[in-house]
Amino acid sequence: MKVEKVVFALNGRRYEVVDADPSTTLLEFIRTRTPFKGTKLGCGEGGCGACVVLIAKYNPTKDQVTEFSASSCLTLLYNINFCSVITTEGLGSTQDGFHAIQKRMSGFHASQCGFCTPGMCMSIFTSLVNADKSKNLEPQNGFSKLSVSEAERAFSGNLCRCTGYRPIVDVCKSFASDVDLEDLGLNIFWKKGDKSADVSKLPSYTLGGGVCTFPDFLKSEMKSSLDYLNDSNVAVSREGWYHPKSIEQYYYLLNSGIFSDCSVKVVVGNTSAGVYKDQDLYNKYIDIGGIPELSAISRKDGGIEIGAATPISRTIEVLKQDNDSMSCPNGSVVFRKLAEHMSKVATPFVRNTASLGGNIILAQKYPFASDIATILLGAASTVCLQVTSERLEVTLEEFLEQPPLDPSTLLLSIFIPHWFSDSQKETNVIFETYRAAPRPLGNAVSYINSAFLGNVSLHGSSSDLVLSNLHLAFGAYGTEHAIRATKVEEYLTGKLLTPSVVLQAVRLLRGTIVPKEGTSHPEYRVSVAVGFLFSFLYPLVKGMTGPEKTLSIGCSSSVEEASLPLSSRRETVPSDEYKPVGEPIKKYGVELQASGEAVYVDDIPAPKDCLYGEFIYSTQALAYVKGMKFKPSLASEKIITVVSANDIPSGGQNIGSTFMFGDEPLFGAPIAEFAGQALGVVIAETQRYADLAAKQVVIEYATEDLKPPILTVEQAVQNNSYFKVPPERYPKQVGDFSKGMAEADHKILSTEVKLASQYYFYMETQTALAVPDEDNTMVVYSSSQYPELAQSVIAKCLGIPFSNVRVITRRVGGGFGGKAFRSYNVATAAALCANKLRRPVRMYLNRSTDMIMVGGRHPVKAYYSVGFKSDGKITALHLDVLINAGISPDASPIIPDTIISGLKKYNWGALSFDIKLCKTNNTSKSVMRAPGDTQGSFIADAIIEHVASVLSLDANTVRLLMTSSYLHRAESIKQFNSCNNWRKRGISCVPLIFKVAPRPAPGRVSVLNDGSIIVEVGGIEIGQGLWTKVQQMTAFALGQLWPDGCECLLDRVRVLQADTLNLIQGGLTAGSTASESSCAATLQACNMLTDRLKPVMDKLKQQSGAVSWDSLISQASQDNINLSSTAYWVPGQESSSYLNYGAGISEVEIDLLTGAITLLRSDLVYDCGKSLNPAVDLGQIEGSFIQGIGFFIYEEHETNSDGLVVSDSTWDYKIPSVDTIPKQFNAEVLNTGYHKNRVLSSKASGEPALVLASSVHCAVREAICAARKEFAHSTGSGSSPLTFQLDVPAPMTVVKELCGLDIVDKYLENLSTHQFQC
Repeated sequence: MKVEKVVFALNGRRYEVVDADPSTTLLEFIRTRTPFKGTKLGCGEGGCGACVVLIAKYNPTKDQVTEFSASSCLTLLYNINFCSVITTEGLGSTQDGFHAIQKRMSGFHASQCGFCTPGMCMSIFTSLVNADKSKNLEPQNGFSKLSVSEAERAFSGNLCRCTGYRPIVDVCKSFASDVDLEDLGLNIFWKKGDKSADVSKLPSYTLGGGVCTFPDFLKSEMKSSLDYLNDSNVAVSREGWYHPKSIEQYYYLLNSGIFSDCSVKVVVGNTSAGVYKDQDLYNKYIDIGGIPELSAISRKDGGIEIGAATPISRTIEVLKQDNDSMSCPNGSVVFRKLAEHMSKVATPFVRNTASLGGNIILAQKYPFASDIATILLGAASTVCLQVTSERLEVTLEEFLEQPPLDPSTLLLSIFIPHWFSDSQKETNVIFETYRAAPRPLGNAVSYINSAFLGNVSLHGSSSDLVLSNLHLAFGAYGTEHAIRATKVEEYLTGKLLTPSVVLQAVRLLRGTIVPKEGTSHPEYRVSVAVGFLFSFLYPLVKGMTGPEKTLSIGCSSSVEEASLPLSSRRETVPSDEYKPVGEPIKKYGVELQASGEAVYVDDIPAPKDCLYGEFIYSTQALAYVKGMKFKPSLASEKIITVVSANDIPSGGQNIGSTFMFGDEPLFGAPIAEFAGQALGVVIAETQRYADLAAKQVVIEYATEDLKPPILTVEQAVQNNSYFKVPPERYPKQVGDFSKGMAEADHKILSTEVKLASQYYFYMETQTALAVPDEDNTMVVYSSSQYPELAQSVIAKCLGIPFSNVRVITRRVGGGFGGKAFRSYNVATAAALCANKLRRPVRMYLNRSTDMIMVGGRHPVKAYYSVGFKSDGKITALHLDVLINAGISPDASPIIPDTIISGLKKYNWGALSFDIKLCKTNNTSKSVMRAPGDTQGSFIADAIIEHVASVLSLDANTVRLLMTSSYLHRAESIKQFNSCNNWRKRGISCVPLIFKVAPRPAPGRVSVLNDGSIIVEVGGIEIGQGLWTKVQQMTAFALGQLWPDGCECLLDRVRVLQADTLNLIQGGLTAGSTASESSCAATLQACNMLTDRLKPVMDKLKQQSGAVSWDSLISQASQDNINLSSTAYWVPGQESSSYLNYGAGISEVEIDLLTGAITLLRSDLVYDCGKSLNPAVDLGQIEGSFIQGIGFFIYEEHETNSDGLVVSDSTWDYKIPSVDTIPKQFNAEVLNTGYHKNRVLSSKASGEPALVLASSVHCAVREAICAARKEFAHSTGSGSSPLTFQLDVPAPMTVVKELCGLDIVDKYLENLSTHQFQC
């Protein structure tokens, strides 16, 4: 039967689609063919959550609706026939009223740039809907059935780069039935410590979510279509979507010949596209999700059979249900552990659509690091296959070892056997699963995983234990597929378990787990495999101690990373001196962000005849580009044209970026100078077509007559390849280094410290929309922190006056410096393409292209020589610093000064340095949140830590930061470490002194005839709350006409988008000062207005006494008073710079067997002067601190031998997620009082606190020191266990390596020796 349409509901509206390309995703359809723009594209991989929607399915037979969250970027449109889809617009809106979730996101200050917020709302809403359907106890009115522990995982998998997650957790907890409302953080509903905090003060919530998730009209249409749904014919859309309803139909399709000359893809949930990206278009799809047998659950005497198309989340439910229904006391340990482990695979919104069989197929066809294949192998599972007309049952092990499957073999089901303990035979079943991954709750591929199953029984009449029927499975360690360690199984079977037996098993395992060549961290993976086997066996061996697994935090217990509840204390000191300035009011427009109504660049409706572009970039560094062609493919057929340097108009320049220190070309022509450099732009009719078309390019390179590329700072030194730092930018040295070294009792000479790069990972990638206009003009909508300079670069490229280019920026979906100078390339390329084609052109970089091309934080390598006294006082320091600036100067010449500024938070006595800014054939590095200060401050603390280790002192003795509270906590950690062999803790406190320099800024305030107020400022709203502070400043300044102010003005203020032809000299939004500069300009403009209005006010007072704002403005208008004023604020000499102060203490725990890091607690104290908005500033402080944790611990920015970025996806690059932030996170904003030279005595907040995250790195170092003391014999002979280099970042792989890769072996050897001697 031929299906001519797909019918579904979207936010309660009926949609009928008859002409869609079968490869169209749900996200693409929503964003391009509906008015709903809230659902965002963040990664296209199911790895960030920006695109999450709720999908509801209806079962007419059971009259039952099932709701689940899903990644709309992976879900294919044809997969949602007769489904209902809800986006954040379906929850609430300005017109219909906002939903409680959206209001609480605003009220708890849980949204900053807002780009991730719609996806967050949908994950939370789905969690609430499903919790309210559960059998949990009925909650008190206003709450859901969600528990606090469930609330903390309600948005697991959703990424946010701005907030640090803490306020979003508070939003989730506010719905939980067991929450203590007084424990929630700063909000607008009640004040902290207010005893009247109760649910009635929160936006009301209706049990069940209060939204119809599946409309009645669709139910009726489904029921009337039951005959069609049950039709036995093959369902096929005219666009190439095939939907067989039986296995026979599937094979009929395969054998029909209709796919012989086509590109075909077999799908269920299509989530594999997030892992193995489509390299070309497919013109035919076979959806096997509708074959009933593939979704069947069959419970048998020997176990449970699960259809291959069953979603992973449904599999988890089934395993939990069967475990709970088991008659034995603890249910099935195997089913329970499998379900627990599967809950850590991917994300909830991927598990809901990814099929169990699909995961196993990926593991069979590719070297896919599947957790599921490994744990099912460990559980002795079997699979059922259909090979044409033959049905086979084979073990999972045999299946994985077969050649890669083709479509002629269909995986039907997976059978998981029951395993029960036998009390009569005194045999117990033991089953454990393990994974070592960058994130504990999933959304991260394992470095290694394992599952161990066996029977354990007493040996004869003794109390010794023996194992039998062993299944020891390992995977993801750099192997083609999961394997069983059969030699280890055979060796252990029947043997009395002693330390020497375990040692021999470990040695056998080391010979079994052999990562293939090219696998990252191979020794680490082998060592962790040993640790997993040790963890499994140690409870069975007398006299052996292993890792603790209890939850209380006492002397002898450690934490389970994912189980410890999150808590926080958020302290602010509001000020009412300048009301409403100083009050923690909600951020401007957050409800619009939460409801999807806030417009970002890619949300602007595509103009008529709009085309789309994607960069073609070089994959080699320093090579001639001899030619460019495209592979014959479906995607290549979609190419309209390619724009390159040859298309730059006469009089224009090949320029893509600029700053005061130099330019950077838009295209590499004729030489590609670095891997990742743009060579051209491919143009197509959709963004997806353009992205796929760019993958078809084949570039011919030549390197004759070219020197080898310079990729490292060492190579730059060898080739004398540097950028010049202007003398006025070079920092000043302090004192006489030689004299200071002569005074020293101890010296450390020429010691290295390294910091890698960091990618911005703004949620909204680089994007621009260029629209050609009349008279050779161009309008460009750009996501930019510096529209003014974007205007000049575009004009220079096109060879037209600046006045012919209008750049408009309303809001930016995260910047962190990456939307400053690095945004111009995209805006300029879009403008060039639009200029050539005379049609609008939109560019929205996919995540991979963005990560490869944009650059990031400056990598730094430093060598230090330091002299110091025996009491820790430092007398002299010399630094040799090498900064990798990349191919162009960008803003790099400012970095030496900020590095030294960050370093100077300590007194070094004499300070000398030699700083070289290295020019290399890499992507240009640019400013990123706290540029230079972050590196300099860390180098300072690394030196302090080294000095302390040499003197065997606590580092804080050297820092002079000892307090009684710190000493007490440090002593508790010492006690913990003495009681725990395999987990160690560390604590560190670091200070912050951060120099800030405000920049000039324009501002215009206009009052319309109805009394409403519009404000224009140069600063860009990038999530930092600039508009909010400007709104508050406007209300304060204009309210000065009344003795008590006029707070009613706040809601009448609208801040307008930046427009380079409307308000000039907008300047750069960076350095944390744009908010205060914009407020200063606004204050000046308002003061001009109040000077004009005061005479009118006085006249009206004489006539009628009290004067309202509306009557004042009405009279001023009649009197022809100019109701618009413009100011350009320039900081005076006294206010040109100031210092921010703060401190941070962090406690961590590390697992010596895996290197896993748990952030137990962080305490921040930060000086905000008199905060303009304490809630906004607190959010900035927390968010920057968490971003700093990413830099210092988690985010590994890696390149290949050509300098091409290879950590180019959410799979490879891990920013902090909600499960990796401190379990206890306390932040306090200090009010340090009046200062005449600052804007209403305020200080910056956006960047400085990032530096405090080095406290986590230093605490990790302390924990490693404790481990190395414990296992000093394993750290190498001749070196102190306290002396080691811990670079940035310090992920779990590095932590494990420094703790010792052979500590288990050494421990067992010692026990075995002792056993033999006894």
